[in-house]
Amino acid sequence: MPVLVTVLLPLTGLTVVLATGFGAEPLPVHVVVDALRGRFGGAPVDTAYDTIVWDIRLPRTLLGLVVGAGLAVAGAAVQTLVRNPLADPYLLGVSSGASVGATAVITLGVLSSAGLWALSLGALTGALLASVLVFGIAMLQGGLTPLRLVLTGTVLSAAFSSVASFLVFKSAEPQAAQSVLFWLLGSLSGATWEMLWLPTATLATSFVLLMAASGWLDALAVGPDTAAALGVPVPALRTGLFVLTAVLVGVLVAVAGGIGFVGLVLPHLSRLLVGPRHRASLPVAALAGGIFLVWVDVAARIAVRPTEIPLSVVTGLIGAPVFLILLGRRTYRFGGES
Repeated sequence: MPVLVTVLLPLTGLTVVLATGFGAEPLPVHVVVDALRGRFGGAPVDTAYDTIVWDIRLPRTLLGLVVGAGLAVAGAAVQTLVRNPLADPYLLGVSSGASVGATAVITLGVLSSAGLWALSLGALTGALLASVLVFGIAMLQGGLTPLRLVLTGTVLSAAFSSVASFLVFKSAEPQAAQSVLFWLLGSLSGATWEMLWLPTATLATSFVLLMAASGWLDALAVGPDTAAALGVPVPALRTGLFVLTAVLVGVLVAVAGGIGFVGLVLPHLSRLLVGPRHRASLPVAALAGGIFLVWVDVAARIAVRPTEIPLSVVTGLIGAPVFLILLGRRTYRFGGES
């Protein structure tokens, strides 16, 4: 793990610089570097280049880094919570709830007074309400057991998706379906410096808490009985994991929409590289997830210029075969099962 992190950290910095140069108008690396230096005491560059690099592309690249890292970390936590290798961050109904909130903003004009923040605020509200609903139903039925969480999240996700579809169907706005679909498939096109602070702070807090509880997570991944025998407060840990992942995923979906496969594939890749221990796999998953999503966003921007492809289209094309290859390895294990 130390070797991989040592490699991935400078690779992350290199990714930020290189990815910032891609777009409708490609910029040479030295122009990007000069623009960044100009912001930190170096010689100033042309105003147009400074605006492109600092105000448009760099926030987008950094948001991709944060969202990719957050989805990978959330995916690892959810897979441990429900002890299911097919779990992803959206399993608990957060994304579908966010889609209802975002669709309500697009089709009904809800929260229009919030201006540019209306879509993100609506999605975050929907995500958190969906999480509360899943949590409440699971608790009323007997507690946050893996099977109950999976079933409750799956059923409510279908219900939320139906509500979002109904809102689109009833909308008088002709472009509503296209706008909702593009948001549901994920995009970083609206990234600004103001949008960065909330997902960054949420990711940092979540990562620190998960690393602090990494030993408990290792025990829970083996099984609740083993974890309880080792002194782990299993019900409290499950509740904490649910709340943490719900808030983290809700914030990420609010700023970037639904981006598939990152939270499913990257945790498995990190376990293959450094093993199942969370203290090692979480940092690797976060760095790899951030790098992966940044380059996915680059591909989405330049594949059919000047238009953009939704991110989930690219992540699906890459993630599906990669996931099948990973699962085909004989050495792969999850939760004690191969």
